[in-house]
Amino acid sequence: MISNDNFCMALKERGFGFIAGVPCSHFSGPIERLTREGIYLSAANEGAALAAAAGASVAGQRSAVIAQNSGLGNLINPLTSLVQTYGIPVLVFMSLRGWPDPSQDEPQHAIMGATTHRLLDSLGIPHVTVPADAMELGSTLDQAEEHLAARRSVFILTEKGAIEKHRSSADPDAAGLSRVEVLRAIEPLLEGAAVVSTTGYTSRELFGVIGSKEHFYMQGSMGHAAAFGLGVALRSPQRPVIVLDGDGAAIMHLGTLSSTGAAAPGNLVHLIFDNGTYESTGGQMTSSRSTDFAGVARAVGYASAHECHSIDQVTTALTVALKGSGPHLIAVRIVSGGVSAFSRATASMTTTDIREGFAARLRAERPSVVDAAAGRPAAERVQISSAP
Repeated sequence: MISNDNFCMALKERGFGFIAGVPCSHFSGPIERLTREGIYLSAANEGAALAAAAGASVAGQRSAVIAQNSGLGNLINPLTSLVQTYGIPVLVFMSLRGWPDPSQDEPQHAIMGATTHRLLDSLGIPHVTVPADAMELGSTLDQAEEHLAARRSVFILTEKGAIEKHRSSADPDAAGLSRVEVLRAIEPLLEGAAVVSTTGYTSRELFGVIGSKEHFYMQGSMGHAAAFGLGVALRSPQRPVIVLDGDGAAIMHLGTLSSTGAAAPGNLVHLIFDNGTYESTGGQMTSSRSTDFAGVARAVGYASAHECHSIDQVTTALTVALKGSGPHLIAVRIVSGGVSAFSRATASMTTTDIREGFAARLRAERPSVVDAAAGRPAAERVQISSAP
C-alpha cells in the first residue's frame, strides 16, 4: 500500500502544485492531506476537474486530477475536445471500481470497471496501473513523465487498496438533524408519491428506514437523480414526485435546477439533504458552504424554495409543497454522521427489482396525501415557518 506521505511527496517533488478532483473513497487519504495543504480543488464533477487542471497547466502549474472511474463519462468530453485537441498535459489518477472482478463491487460499477482500460485505449490515452501491493508511487510517476514530456495526458489507474485511506472525521454524535431523523419524520408524506433517492447514504438510509420496494434507489449516476425525477414528473403529472438529493450530488449537475425551473412540473418536490460533505467517500467537503440552494432555485424559476433546520420546518414545508403547484425546493441542513449503519438496497433487491417496483408505483392509483405533522388531509392549509 502506498502511504499518503509517499503519494503526496512524490507529487510535490515533481512540481505538481494544483490538484482538482471529485472524491473517491480509494483516494480519501491523499485528498484529505492535499486539502490541508491548500492545493486541492473540490470540483463539481470530473469534467470540470479536468478543465480546471488544464487551465492551471496552461497558466504554468503542473496539474493533476483525482477521480473514480465511474466519472470517466463526465471527463471524456474535455479529455477529447480540450486536453487532447490543444495538447495540454494533465496527469489523471483514477480508481478502478468494478475491476478486476465486477461481482466484488456494487452493480453500478460493473460496466465501467470492465471497460475502463479499453475506453482509454480507444481514445489513444496512455495509462499505467498501480497494483494493490504497490509500496511507492515514484516509479509509476517516472513512467508517466515520458508521456507528459510529449504533451500527452496520462492516466494512472489504481487498484483497490493501493492507496492509504483516511478515516472520516465526521462525528456521529454531532448536534443537529440527521438524515435518518428526517426520513422517519417525512415517511407518512411519502405515501403515494413517486420517490427517487440519490446515490450514497441517502438511498441506503431511505431503504433501511422505510424499506419500500416501490421507491427508486439510485446507485451510481451521481448528480442525475434530479433529472431522472424531472422526467418522471413531466410524464406522470397526476402523481407527486419527490426527489431526495444530496448537496454534493446536486452540485455535480447544478444546471438541472435551471432545466427544472424552466419545465415547471407542478408535481415535483426537490429535497436536498445538505451536510456539507461527500459523506460516503470519507467526509470530504463539498462547496455547499458557499451555495444557497434555495436562492438558486428561486432564481431559476422554482415556485417555492425553503431552507429548513428543524423537523417541524421540514414536515411543514413538504406538506405545503405537496398541496401547491411546483416545482418546490426544500434544502435541509443535516449533520455528517460518518459511516452509515444501513446496507444498500441492492443487498436484498436487484436493479431490475428496483426499476419494476418503481414502475408499479407509477401505474398504481394515487392515494390521498396526508399531513405528517398532524395527520390531516393535505387539502387543509398549514402555515410554514421556514425562511421564505
